Amino acid sequence: MLYFAGIIRLLVEETNRYYHQHLDRRQDGPSPRPDVTESEMFLFLGTIIQRGHDNRDRLKDYWSTLEQFATPFYSKTMKRNRFLHILRFLHFADNSAEIDRNADSYDRLWKIRTIFDTLNDAFEKYYNPSEHLAIDEIIVKYKGRVVFRQYIPKKHKRFGIKIFKICDAAGYTYDMKVYLGKDRTRASQDVTATHATVRDLCRRIEGVGHKLYMDNFFSSPDLFDELMTKNITCCGTVRPNRKGLPDDFRRRKFRLKIGDIRVRVRQNLTALVWKEKRHVYMLTNMHSPPAEGSFSDEHGNAIKPAIVANYNKHMGYVDKADRMTNSYNICRRTWKWTNKLFFHLLDLTILNSYILLSSCGAKLSHREFRLAFVRTPAVSSGSFRIEEAKQQHWSTSSTSKLRCRVCSSRGKRRTVRIKCVKCDVGLCISGCFQDFHAKPTFR
Repeated sequence: MLYFAGIIRLLVEETNRYYHQHLDRRQDGPSPRPDVTESEMFLFLGTIIQRGHDNRDRLKDYWSTLEQFATPFYSKTMKRNRFLHILRFLHFADNSAEIDRNADSYDRLWKIRTIFDTLNDAFEKYYNPSEHLAIDEIIVKYKGRVVFRQYIPKKHKRFGIKIFKICDAAGYTYDMKVYLGKDRTRASQDVTATHATVRDLCRRIEGVGHKLYMDNFFSSPDLFDELMTKNITCCGTVRPNRKGLPDDFRRRKFRLKIGDIRVRVRQNLTALVWKEKRHVYMLTNMHSPPAEGSFSDEHGNAIKPAIVANYNKHMGYVDKADRMTNSYNICRRTWKWTNKLFFHLLDLTILNSYILLSSCGAKLSHREFRLAFVRTPAVSSGSFRIEEAKQQHWSTSSTSKLRCRVCSSRGKRRTVRIKCVKCDVGLCISGCFQDFHAKPTFR
């Protein structure tokens, strides 16, 4: 709720607005359905999260009564038609607020910009990252039509939306940025697109002394020098033709044998090339320059320099976060890129929440943490969610000997009794619970 409290209200407001705009366009449409409430939105998201643990071929199979598909959870949580209604009109911004697409200030992410920036700010607000950080890109798989969709043939997910992330050792996503195509505002500046991306992602970690790792897509001497002035040291692989590297690096004049190392130093910046199966070019300003020469063991295998070993240890943080985020992926096939990106952000927020709780000493697995979000609103389970706008009272399953505070029954009547967590009292669900709490609505 630290991350999602305000977003729930936004989802309810924009979903209802979009539905009413749809009704206005249809003169002779069906009778209007009731507006979505915050409680229904919580139930909708709970159902979405549970789907990550229960993959089905079709959406309607979750509510199927066939023996091989039947799962009472979904039908008891929310009616199928109501779920499909919310999913169809799920919206994140007012369509009437769109600006001219030909304007230089046009934001291609405007439909989900508010949610994206809200989560991004909250990720930074409630967590202090570890000393070692990694910056890399991930792909949110999507094959529909959107102007900034990427095709990267060497990736496992070849089609999708590219997101640049900076993550720490636990896999916490501290900052992120969606690639939206060529940035018109930076086209005339004297920096590369990757240089500007890293600079933007590092704006929240300046002056603290973090150590940043990146691959050859981002690394360059000019970038390392600029980040050094902001007390951020860097290490990463580098392309030998990068501007600012020594001439013998750029011309690839080295003829090395397995285990050979060549080093060039400029003030606090070190460039090295090491030969294992192929040439590995590294750039760093956080390590001492290694010795030149040929280093191999008794079997002729190349001895890995400390810089390379340190890079391999810390570079995989973004991949770790992406792997954990997709462990129980709730994304499904859809033609709406906004839904695809929103469900990815929901998975990512759950992971960050889990890491935040784990940093406080909680002993809980990622799976158990996800399942804790999902509460079955059925009488048989004894678990209810009271209308949050009025009362924040939660109930737990009861025992047969629990006495009701209102009618004092204990085992004599055939009624289900529950215990309110906030009030710490036992109550009958048949009516005493509502009477005790001034009759709030509950689902």
